[in-house]
Amino acid sequence: MPSSRLNHESRSAALAELRETPLDILVIGGGVTGAGIALDAATRGLRVGIVEAQDWAAGTSSRSSRLVHGGLRYLYNLDFALVAEALRERDRLLSTTAPHLVKAQPFLWPLKMPVIERSYSAVGVGMYDAIAYFGTHGGKATPFQKHLSKKGTLATFPDVREDSLVGAIRFYDARVDDARLVMTLVRTAQKHGALAASRTQVVAIEKNPSGTVTGARVRDLESGEEFSIAAHETINATGVWTEAVQNLSHAKGGLHVLASKGIHIVVPKDRIKGNTGMFLRTEKSVLFIIPWPDCWVIGTTDTPWTEDLQHPVATKADVDYVLEHANAILSSNLTHDDVISTYAGLRPLLQPGTIDKNKTAKISREHTVTRVAPGLSSIAGGKLTTYRVMAEDAVDFALGAAAAKARPSNTPTTPLVGGESYHAVASRASVIGDPYGWNADRMERLLDRYGSMIDEFTAVVDDDPSLGQPLATAPQYLRAEVAYAVTHEGALHLDDILASRIRLHLETRDRGTAALDEVAEIAAPLLGWDEATTEREKAAYRDRVAAELAALETLTDSDAMAARSNAEDLVPLV
Repeated sequence: MPSSRLNHESRSAALAELRETPLDILVIGGGVTGAGIALDAATRGLRVGIVEAQDWAAGTSSRSSRLVHGGLRYLYNLDFALVAEALRERDRLLSTTAPHLVKAQPFLWPLKMPVIERSYSAVGVGMYDAIAYFGTHGGKATPFQKHLSKKGTLATFPDVREDSLVGAIRFYDARVDDARLVMTLVRTAQKHGALAASRTQVVAIEKNPSGTVTGARVRDLESGEEFSIAAHETINATGVWTEAVQNLSHAKGGLHVLASKGIHIVVPKDRIKGNTGMFLRTEKSVLFIIPWPDCWVIGTTDTPWTEDLQHPVATKADVDYVLEHANAILSSNLTHDDVISTYAGLRPLLQPGTIDKNKTAKISREHTVTRVAPGLSSIAGGKLTTYRVMAEDAVDFALGAAAAKARPSNTPTTPLVGGESYHAVASRASVIGDPYGWNADRMERLLDRYGSMIDEFTAVVDDDPSLGQPLATAPQYLRAEVAYAVTHEGALHLDDILASRIRLHLETRDRGTAALDEVAEIAAPLLGWDEATTEREKAAYRDRVAAELAALETLTDSDAMAARSNAEDLVPLV
């Protein structure tokens, strides 16, 4: 069976094979939807390739609220089918496919009126629980709701303003490291035979004389070489880049997608006293206050975005908005000085219908799959929680009804790498960690990241015991986590490591620059860098951080993008 190890060598091998071997399905886009499609197709026994112009999950799928949820607010619109679908997928991730990555998370729904609001909110949350329970045939991966008095709410979340509520309802959803989920999906797809290549940009959609799409021409952005990939079916899963890829086909069909910016702020864990998350409705969107091991993530916003799609950034005005709404219920009185970091992502807002009304389409609640041209389809919409359903629909659509029935999806019961036998492995945490001097907290963090792949991780330390030590300036991470990011998780650059693998870019006030020299020292020999290349990598990362901090001082998106554009990309898109 192919290996799940993503690295420079596996990428080179995939590129070489993609040049020579026609595919059943080529997937364009390495976010959660594209990665899910690659896994779905590969586990049906199809010959699959997936290419991504940047790092895996570098776009929207690494900049989300990091939640796996049913969408409690959709019940207010009586969208029971959508909520039921999302809750089934949430519980499947928690219990079957990714128990190491997806964790149950309690939230408080604050109540401002003692009787009427508590009554209808109890009905809403009760329906949420009931849909989850009966939708999984009498099983549920999270506890049921619990009503809290004002006193009980303050005991659970001491930093809530006493005058902002009369009580609360505690309910459960789940949280996930979004970038890690996507990277793990790609690793799992590769384990099942998919050919995966990041930093590989589609520059043209190729057709035969009859107008049928036969694949794509791509550029290896690491080497600059171009070549063609032949495929019977090509699926465009590029989110906010959907129309740009469709335009490469010069076809009249496809989806119309707009971009909306959502930003989050990160504050220190000790700055807010609370034992759960918080869910708030705002006039424009919803606001989540989400606990993580070392910090709180608070967001989001929902504003139109018309600037560059590759590098959305937060402005001072965005942060003001989030702080204002958080402080309306928190007694912490958060200020800009409390903000460790910010991040911005672009939601692909799917517009109703299709560009060419004559093209076939499958419209399923929040997402749509449509035929752009013979041999080429696009999918857009949906959310991270329902990626698996989107992937199944996309592959079914590309294959056609008869072929899809003959090759049904296997992903409902296919664990992601690290999810197999996870609970059995987790029960041996102390046995695994004691020889390395790793305490219970350390092992919990490692198992939440690597699951049953922990044996691969410890093998890295066995080969070089110095890697078993914490990073000097970021002791929450071990040096081996940097090495493993390169040898097993497909990181090709310092940016990949710090932004998406160990995530110091989001979790530290200096965006990881204090750890830059040590991270580079570990990564450079594994990636074959000489001294000049290493210095270039470090300089590019520092430039990125400086540009993002400068953007954060601006008030408008256009000024923020002007500041962000001062940092040149180390591996620019075509």
